[in-house]
Amino acid sequence: MPSPNSPGEIGNVVVFATSNRGHTAEEIAEMAVRKIVSISATTPPVIRDQAIAYREELKEVLVFYFKKMALSERTTIWALMKRQGHEDVAEIIRRL
Repeated sequence: MPSPNSPGEIGNVVVFATSNRGHTAEEIAEMAVRKIVSISATTPPVIRDQAIAYREELKEVLVFYFKKMALSERTTIWALMKRQGHEDVAEIIRRL
């Protein structure tokens, strides 16, 4: 077991940053597929190509459902704002 003062290794770090906005469904899907499917630099080309194709298909599926989730969340917030008498805010959210 490493001691608290021993040098450690954290592996590769990838940072996804945005400016004046949140992350898109595509960006979040990219983050997810990088965690789910890692491909070694030493992977044989045939396997690497299959892994890359799988990663792209997985990303498309994730983007599809992330967009549905975002729409569903906006619908929930719209309904909540309307129920609480904030029709103006609800209308702004509905237009997003």
